[in-house]
Amino acid sequence: MLPILLIVDDEKSTRDALRLALEDDYEVYAAANGKAARAILDSEPVDILLTDLRLGGESGMELIDYAQGLPNPPSSIMMTAYGSADTAAEARRHGAYYFVTKPLNLDEVELLLRRAVHTRQLEAENRELSTRLKPTDGLDAMLGNSPPMQRIFNRIRQVAPTNATVLIEGETGTGKELVARAIHSLSARSAAKFVAVNCAALSPQLMESELFGHEKGAFTGALQRRKGRFEEADGGTLFLDEIGEIDMQTQVKLLRVLAERSIERVGSNEPIAVNVRVVAATNRNLEQMVQQGSFRQDLYQRLNVISLHLPPLRERTGDVVLMANAFVQELCRENNKSPKSLSRSALELLRAYSWPGNVRQLRTAMEHGVVMSEGSAICPQDLPDYLASAGGGAAESAVPLQSNVHTEFRLDFAPSFNLKYIERQVILQALRHTGGNRSVAAELLGINRRTLQRKMAEEADFFRDFL
Repeated sequence: MLPILLIVDDEKSTRDALRLALEDDYEVYAAANGKAARAILDSEPVDILLTDLRLGGESGMELIDYAQGLPNPPSSIMMTAYGSADTAAEARRHGAYYFVTKPLNLDEVELLLRRAVHTRQLEAENRELSTRLKPTDGLDAMLGNSPPMQRIFNRIRQVAPTNATVLIEGETGTGKELVARAIHSLSARSAAKFVAVNCAALSPQLMESELFGHEKGAFTGALQRRKGRFEEADGGTLFLDEIGEIDMQTQVKLLRVLAERSIERVGSNEPIAVNVRVVAATNRNLEQMVQQGSFRQDLYQRLNVISLHLPPLRERTGDVVLMANAFVQELCRENNKSPKSLSRSALELLRAYSWPGNVRQLRTAMEHGVVMSEGSAICPQDLPDYLASAGGGAAESAVPLQSNVHTEFRLDFAPSFNLKYIERQVILQALRHTGGNRSVAAELLGINRRTLQRKMAEEADFFRDFL
């Protein structure tokens, strides 16, 4: 996976020149000002920040300060046309890795970037070694290098040692139960039980008995006394998943349990003290439900002592590749398959997709790829069909070969995808249009034949029909 480089400069010519020179070795993002740069830093796991000192009315120093405050700060390199020893010293005090003056010497910039990447790799290896030497902290089942997930991990570590009730909000498939288990694992209750209840799977008639238990003869079919989930979780953690699905009657009784720390089994008036930490989760907007009258405000306030909002996968696209690769390794073992890797063209499809089913859907897609792949690499055709269709199915359709290949060369692709994806599709259509003639295809594309060959070689699995 290529290192992620963020270039920040208010001069478009500088941004474009650096992107063109460095995009073969880095996954390049560019921003014209501090606001745009901070948005990228907040959503992508940037490895290196290359920023100008003067960004219109802003200062690159402030941007480096912001980057240094992130959970996993990038290595920062400062550029300026106003170089001096004092400015360089100040940049280093702000956390700049190196300082380079304009006009830029591209060889010098590339050398500094390679040094920064090498140093960053060594630091990562040291952190990994330190992690291996430490006992698991309960977050081992969760993946994410993006700033939003790093902030979630930090909050979990902060909240877990307490007894506070936690409400986890997030779309279906974002990993709410994993967060709940991590909170339990990092708490003083970790030696006791973690009990999970899917509230959406229980009817209102069964919910009360499931949570609080019942006495023998309490209702038809109650042939013996049964402990509820609160008693089962005594001393530990009770995870109430999809808490927004419980009916109003159960909401009243749950509120009483949270307030009094005791339960009454169905068919009994005898209170039973329970020592349980409640962690609840929902994919619904409980605050809106309170306003609509379908969820009790007092219960919402009891549950929402600490709130954790899990971002959907589309808001942390930088984690997609990390998670996909990890899932592939795990699923190869589970399915008795030899180790596989994801091709670059497959990775581009994964990055381009919006993942409405979030992490759960990504894992399912990777299992499809592992099972269907016949070689050592998982290619686009091995992935679920919806990925290809969402990636612009029309782009894959053949362009009829014309008698004169220089006429009617029409590009047909979905313009909503990233630049690398579009470039690959344009090259593919040019090759199809020319019947695989690389020289003519290169001429149509406005590049030389060597450049076309290099780009095809980098995507050998995707262009294998033309190699």
